[in-house]
Amino acid sequence: MPLAAAPPTPPPPPHTGGLLALIPGTAGLLTVAALGIALLLVLIIKIRLQPFVALLAVSIAVGLGAGLSVTELFGTVQKSDVVSLIESGMGGILGHVAIIIGLGTMLGAILEVSGGAEVLSSRLLGLFGEKRAPLAMGLTGLIFGIPVFFDVGVFVLAPIVYAAAKRSGKSILLYCMPLLAGLSMTHAFLPPHPGPVAAAGLLQVDLGWVILMGVLVGIPSVLAAWAYAAWIGKRLFVAVPQDMVEAAEEAKAAVAAEQAKAGRGGGEAPVPLGTVLLIIGTPLALILAATFSSIALDPSTVRSVIEFFGNPFVALTLALLLAYYLLGIRRGWSRKSLESVSTSSLKPVGSILLVVGAGGIFGAVLKGSGVAQALSDTFHDVGLPVIVLAWLISVALRVAQGSATVAIVTTAGIVLPLVEGGHHSQAFLALVIMAISAGSIFASHVNDGGFWIVSQYFGISERDTLKSWTVLETVLSVAGFAVTGALSLVV
Repeated sequence: MPLAAAPPTPPPPPHTGGLLALIPGTAGLLTVAALGIALLLVLIIKIRLQPFVALLAVSIAVGLGAGLSVTELFGTVQKSDVVSLIESGMGGILGHVAIIIGLGTMLGAILEVSGGAEVLSSRLLGLFGEKRAPLAMGLTGLIFGIPVFFDVGVFVLAPIVYAAAKRSGKSILLYCMPLLAGLSMTHAFLPPHPGPVAAAGLLQVDLGWVILMGVLVGIPSVLAAWAYAAWIGKRLFVAVPQDMVEAAEEAKAAVAAEQAKAGRGGGEAPVPLGTVLLIIGTPLALILAATFSSIALDPSTVRSVIEFFGNPFVALTLALLLAYYLLGIRRGWSRKSLESVSTSSLKPVGSILLVVGAGGIFGAVLKGSGVAQALSDTFHDVGLPVIVLAWLISVALRVAQGSATVAIVTTAGIVLPLVEGGHHSQAFLALVIMAISAGSIFASHVNDGGFWIVSQYFGISERDTLKSWTVLETVLSVAGFAVTGALSLVV
């Protein structure tokens, strides 16, 4: 089932207020759009305003500048037929996205606290051996990154990188860069991460198609990034940061003490690798099965059952319940411990959801004011394919302000009118999302929080972080765009 964004908006009436009183027509609307994006960048970069507040303020400013009335923007106190663009934009996107991100976040937290990441990396290291340890670290990031946010993945897996680099005596870049490439790829291209889920909601694309295209685009892209990681890891030596090793050991001891206090025994057996893979793979398999049952099967009871269990809400709920039982209750966790882990994991999600919701507002205002249609007409006149435009806009926003999520939700709102009413297939729209997602990770540098997480956690100087991490992200982005472009020719 497609993720529903805001309800269909009727064609906007011609507005004559705001800047359009001075600059009428398409030129005025394009001026409003340019000033709005410039204001957004100034608020985030210079004034350091929280992205949610910045997006909300710019949405209001763009609406008023394009001539929307206060009633159209905010509705009225009394009940009427007027639908507030701000309310419909926020509610339309969060109605689906909030549930998916919330369930995915809790699932990742249970996998993290239960030791699933350590089991996964240890088994892969044992399977590939010391010589192929970088590949094992890359696969660990790729698999564990599906349900876990990027920064959480770095925090949990960094001690394993320290140990592998210390044992070998080689540059830590040889081990951390493949891991980071895997975590970054899943964060950019695969649900339930906020970026692709938000874009799917705005463009009304089945998550099954997003997962399929995410895999088809992401795997070749991460292979290209791993090749660069192997190259830079042999040419740039960075020692293991001893202070971070000691801090990681202290943190591990503190976590063990907290788990013991919460009622978990310290001598339990490690989590079986099959259990970790089962829990991570279950929602992906169910969602994909539901998506393609509509192609392979005629309407029937069997198809209805598959579509029910493959609904993203149901699939993620089942995976979470599996994790509760197999990683929690079955291994001696108390119900209070499960509740505590789940609740604490949701605390950082609030700001992400607000940014996604504000992106929905921005898209609704662009559409309702006619700015989006003016942008669409202009981009069509340029003659570039929508895949190329989506990537370029996302790249520009990413490099300018640093946040991948802001780049994705803003670009999706701008690109939406380019694909609306064009009778595009779900597969093509999913590829548009891949282009946006690829652009959102281009050239991570000093205005991106991820840049500093990588630099600090792995003891890499700013200059060497630019040579390694920034270039790695650029390789991942460009490779993702290239694969997306090639697939779009087929689709």
